[in-house]
Order: sequence, then structure tokens, then C-alpha cells
Amino acid sequence: MVHAVGPCTHRVAWGILGFIMGVAAVPTWAAPVAPTPQERFFQIRVCDRATGRGVPLIRLTTTNHIAHVTDSAGVIAFHEPGLMDREVFFEVAGHGYTYPKDGFGFRGVRLRTTPGASATIHVDRVNIAERLYRLTGQGIYRDSVVLGLETPLAEPVLNGQVMGQDSVQNCWYRGRLYWFWGDTGRPSYPLGHFAMAGAVSRLPNQDGLDPSVGVDLEYFTDAAGFSRRMAPLPEPGMVWLDGLFTVPGPEGTERMLATYARMKSLGEAAERGLMVFDDDKQQFIRKVRGDDYWLLYPASGHPFSVRQADDRYWYFATPFPLAVRMRVRAAWEAAIDPGAYEVLTALSDPDTAQAQGTAAGDVRPRWVASRDLIKQWNGDRDGLMKALKDEKDRETHLIDVESGSAVVPHNGSVFWNAYRRRWIMIAVQQGGDTSFLGEVWYAETDTPVGPWAYGRKIVTHDHYTFYNPKHHPYFDQQDGRIVYFEGTYSHTFSEAKGPTPRYDYNQIMYRLDLGDERLTLPSPVYESGSPDQGFHYFTGAQWRNQGEATPIRVAFYAVGPERDVEGLVPVCAKWEGVSTTLTARKEANATDAFFLAQPADEDIQDDDPLRARLFEYIHKDTGARRYAVDSLDPKVWNRKAPVCTVWKKPSTPALMDWTVRPCNTTD
Repeated sequence: MVHAVGPCTHRVAWGILGFIMGVAAVPTWAAPVAPTPQERFFQIRVCDRATGRGVPLIRLTTTNHIAHVTDSAGVIAFHEPGLMDREVFFEVAGHGYTYPKDGFGFRGVRLRTTPGASATIHVDRVNIAERLYRLTGQGIYRDSVVLGLETPLAEPVLNGQVMGQDSVQNCWYRGRLYWFWGDTGRPSYPLGHFAMAGAVSRLPNQDGLDPSVGVDLEYFTDAAGFSRRMAPLPEPGMVWLDGLFTVPGPEGTERMLATYARMKSLGEAAERGLMVFDDDKQQFIRKVRGDDYWLLYPASGHPFSVRQADDRYWYFATPFPLAVRMRVRAAWEAAIDPGAYEVLTALSDPDTAQAQGTAAGDVRPRWVASRDLIKQWNGDRDGLMKALKDEKDRETHLIDVESGSAVVPHNGSVFWNAYRRRWIMIAVQQGGDTSFLGEVWYAETDTPVGPWAYGRKIVTHDHYTFYNPKHHPYFDQQDGRIVYFEGTYSHTFSEAKGPTPRYDYNQIMYRLDLGDERLTLPSPVYESGSPDQGFHYFTGAQWRNQGEATPIRVAFYAVGPERDVEGLVPVCAKWEGVSTTLTARKEANATDAFFLAQPADEDIQDDDPLRARLFEYIHKDTGARRYAVDSLDPKVWNRKAPVCTVWKKPSTPALMDWTVRPCNTTD
């Protein structure tokens, strides 16, 4: 009779044999070696077709709706029992990127999911800006780590136990870059903390990471290792910081300050005021406590530093809608005094406004100290703040350079850019087509307060939010040609069916090449003079170099001569007699071009929202030449043939501030 031998009997037999032979003779089938991650998983990498770089936040979905999202390296570690080592179709989708359709209209690819093998999918970028990586939250390089791939971060999967973080603020302070975020989530409970998280990082010239690769954040943590509260208050409510800036303190050493709000809800503050960073405690402490009206513009946004003659100021890009309308002198006594903060306004006192039947009088926009403006309004802060808000709402929008429609910049940042030699705005749109707060725009102008006019969309999100974007000028590369900005990716305020795992409520970094020809935008051509004195025309760069007084008005918009754009002709300027003479030339790349414009015979409609023919006018009495897209009084002016076709000036007031110069971002 043959007896069946079970597994236990086999192990005993092999053990006896091993004892006799003096060796551990164990068959391989008795102790199988587990496959390595490289052997178990099928690796999918999604790359930008143009650059070959991995693209984060691309979703691959099977026909039974199993979804995987690429990590910050563009990698997915795929292992799905029942779907391995067979052909699987993956739908390919991602904000701002696209994949070609097949004959049935499906955007996807069929892959053989062999364990241990890999495949690469190439997507096409629609965004002008390039998505680089996620900065915060769990699993930034989750799939890469699973596959045993190298990653650039010291903490690639969980840093400071942070699961999610709201909008970023940062500040260069005492040789380090400080980062702060709002409400912060943790792994152990749905509620984290609500008093600002913080971290520091090193710049590339301090042996920090190249910003194209990532940012190694060193979080301030508590005893449990979780990101600790950086702006704690004993009273209840969320604490939000913004408007971070530095000034010399009373003792002469540099101090970091921030405006704060203790919030009852998302839209109502219990108090506002000023906090100062305590270097010993490494956290903010309350310095000045006020009510909900501490400053005339409650939200301070992202400040930038400028010089005016011998003084230094901090200008604040006040949000909702985004505009530079507040400043303070970079001195301790001014920074802690709410009455010393100045606002840019054309509002007159209420009595004058009432007599004129308007909230704005006949005064030109000027900087006014808050205490002086409040006095002019007889102490009516409620009325004044409403009038300032209404004024900003009326005057603040961009013009879509493609459609001519108005774009309201909800929030973002404004900084000087050395490459464009202009102030640049990166801001999210309020009420975008595909996302209420997910469409990011770029614009540029000659002075920090304006005139803002034409903008171009650089990032789109499909029914998802990407709010409060912030440009990081500390990371600018190639003399400012390459800029970096991040924003908060969240399903809040959107029509998204659900949050994107790991990515939701976290910060994502983008990169923008300002040399991209799609960012060629019309800029102002300024006019000064009179029929008696003659008319002069200037670009912003020419006006700055001459150091003259503020230009009188914007005449029209054209493309700067530093750009080389197909289809545009150079227009040259020459002072003749009592006026400037503008002449269009057909030859391309004219070195003496004043600006670039479309030819005069360009086919346009009378109701074109963007463009108009630029006519030459001759004054009947003085012979002075003037150039305008509007019709001038035929009793006074003789209209000649059009010189070229230019872009119209906006209907909103052209605010300017030519008195300041930018400071270095790390001053």
C-alpha cells in the first residue's frame, strides 16, 4: 500500500535528512521567495510628449472604473488581481493634458500588464504652464517608492504627518525661506489643526533642491511629530495669516510680521490684527489686536518690496479681486500702526462725492494714509470700506487677449520680473468656464499698480478648484524667464464628483516659460503733450529710462519690440516738428522698431472687441500729429490714413505708479 505523504511529513523527512547531512536542506517550494515590487507590479509612466518628463495628476481608469493617479514622477504601480498579465484598456485624462482619441472616440491605451514589465504613455500638454509635482500631503512619490525608484525628496511619502494643507504664504527671513499654510490635516483624525502650519527650506544656492525637482520642507512639528500650530491663540476660531513681510525691529534686528484673522467661519472674522514672529519660540505671537476693520483692505495677500527715493515700502496685492491697492513704509513704527497703511484711491470725501452724485470725486488716484482717509470720511469706516471695495470691484479685471471678454482675478500674486522687465501677475479667475476657481491667468504691466489690461490663460482645471496661486520669485531661473508658482488643488467650490485621492487639498507646483510666444501680450503705449506742445509717445521702458513725471494717459496697446511675432509689422517713431511721427514698415525684424502691430489693411470688423485701426490726425491750427483709435473732433482734427492696427485700451481707469523701483526678493 502506498501511503499519501502530507506537507508535514515531507518537512519532517527533509529535517531528518538535513540533520544527518549536517546542513539545512530545505526545498525551494517549502519557503517560496516573495517577488520584489519590480517583479510584482506593472509600472506605468505618463510623460509629457514634448519634454519626456513625468506628469503628475494624470488619471488612468480601467473599463470597470478602477482609477489610478500618477504620482509626482508621473508613475503608477499597477497590481490588480485578475487584471495582471493581460491586455487592459486604460482611459487617460488629466487637467490641462490630453491624449488622442481612437476611432470610437475613446482617449486611452491598451497595455499588456505583465508583472515586472513597464510601459510609457505620452500625453500632450494643453496648458501653457507645466505641472511639476505636489509639495504637500501624503504619498507625493507613493508609486515610485513602491517600485523602488529613486525620488528627490528626503520625505517622499509623509512629511510632518501632513495629509493636506490650505493656501501657501512664504517669506525670506534671516537667510531662510519660511513657509506657512492654513488649515492642516493629519492621518489620525479627520480634524487637524487650524492655526497655520510652518516649515523652512533652503534655496538652490544654499544646497537646496532645484525647484524643477522639488522642495525639501523641514516642518515645525510637535512632540507627536505632527505639524504644530505656528500662530496659536487662546480664543476659539481658525487663525489665518497673510501679508508676510519683514522690517527692522525696535532693536534694529530684522523681524517677520504677518496680518492675521481669527475666523468665526469662512467669511466672518472675530478679530484681525498683526502678529510678530518670536525667534525663541519659533512661532507667531499677537502684537496688535483689532476688530474686523483693522485695515481698510482686510486681506493683505502677498507683499512685495519696492524703493521710492530713499524709502522702502511693502506693497500688498490685496485679493478678491486681486489688485495692488495698499502699502506701508518698511519701518517698525509704521508696520504696527494701522493708520499708517496707505491705500491707492480716487475717492473724495463723502460731502464732495454726494454733491457730485458719485462715490469717486474728481481727484486723481493717490496714496492716502488710512487715518487721513478715515478723517475725510468723518470716521465712517463702514462706508469707506464699502466705497473702496466698490471702487476696486468696478476697476479690476483683465481682458482675455483671445476673446476680449472680461476676466476677474480672484486672488494671486504680483512681482517684478527681470526677464520681461515688467510686473507680472499670476492669478486665478473668479467664475471660469470649466472651473469656478480653477483657471489661472498671466498678465504683465509697467508699474506695480497697473495699468493691467490683457491676460492669457496658462492653466485650466476641468471642474476642479485650484485657488490662491502664488508665484515664488526666489525660484526664478534664467534671469526670470522661468518662473514657478503653486496653488491649492481642492474639490471645494467645484463641480467635482469627489476628491482626487492624495492630491486633494494640497499644493501643486507649476513652471512657466515667459519666453513662450503664446505669452506675447499687448502692452501700453503712452501719450503726453498737447496740440500746442506737440504729442510724445512712449513705451513703459522708455518712460522709466527718462525718469520723467507720470504719463498723462494710455493711448493704445501694441506688442513690445523685444518680441518677434509672425504677422506683426514694426512701427517706427521719429520726432518731427511739433510731434512724434509713427511709420509702419513692411520689412520684418526692424531693429529700430518702436512697437509691433498688425498691418493697417488687416481685415477687422468695426465691432472687434480687441483691435482697432490706429489713425493719424493733424491739428488744423498747430499742425501737431496725434494717433488715436477713437474718432477725434473733425472740426479740430484732420484724419489721415491708418498707420496700423493696434489693440484697444480698456475702459477702466489706467492706474499707474512710476515712483518706485523693485527690490531684490531676498533683501
